[in-house]
Amino acid sequence: MKMNFAGRELDLSLCHVMGILNVTPDSFSDGGRFNSLESAMIRARQMVADGAAFIDVGGESTRPGAAEVSTQEELDRVCPVVEAIARELDAVISVDTSNPAVMAETAKLGAGLINDVRALQRDGAPEVAAKADIPVCIMHIQGEPDTMQNDPRYRNVRREVSSFLTERMRVAEAAGVNPDKIILDPGFGFGKTVEHNVQLLATLEQLHMLGHPLLIGLSRKSMLGAITGRDVNERLPASLAAATISAMKGASILRVHDVRETVDAVKVVAAVKEAI
Repeated sequence: MKMNFAGRELDLSLCHVMGILNVTPDSFSDGGRFNSLESAMIRARQMVADGAAFIDVGGESTRPGAAEVSTQEELDRVCPVVEAIARELDAVISVDTSNPAVMAETAKLGAGLINDVRALQRDGAPEVAAKADIPVCIMHIQGEPDTMQNDPRYRNVRREVSSFLTERMRVAEAAGVNPDKIILDPGFGFGKTVEHNVQLLATLEQLHMLGHPLLIGLSRKSMLGAITGRDVNERLPASLAAATISAMKGASILRVHDVRETVDAVKVVAAVKEAI
């Protein structure tokens, strides 16, 4: 299961680690730490040295209550970082954006993956993703980031997530997105209670029936805090447990803050799977 990301080919039958690079002042875990080009590149270099195959660059926080960001501001935050990583580092650049203008511009600068938490629902996004002709990750979300945690409800969370992703894939393909370039994300924490998230993780392997690689983002999420009682910066053990479960259940990409530790966990999972 190989996929080409702007010239870099990866085998997605294996599990790869994606390092999170938030170039924002207000992300829930590391907001403000990497919102200069110099600090962002120091962080990107370290993540690649630690084994990240992907660097996920985000210029707009999607935590509940986060302030809206103008198109120009998001471009100003993200584009210099994408350009610098493309010039210097051997990693796939993923851009965490729902903005069609940002998708288009960063694809020109060397981005290899569009990672859209809103599943290409903004006007023009499916068409822009198709024209960019790079892989796109479609994520499940219930509602909008600012209201998604108010009162999320499901009859069957796994089935409803599957149904939503199937419908968004249809829309993307109708706009011209190559189905062989679609990655799916069940959207842990995006319009889901702790119980919903746990149910989704417990049945994660069933999402393989949709026929696309899975990207999983559980690193430091509030569900892990609810389960363990730990603050956001004390959730490494829980994050590694969630990453290990996801990798054992066939995830292709793990989106994480702690790259080096997750790479080690993935190596152990790979060794066990090879021995089965």
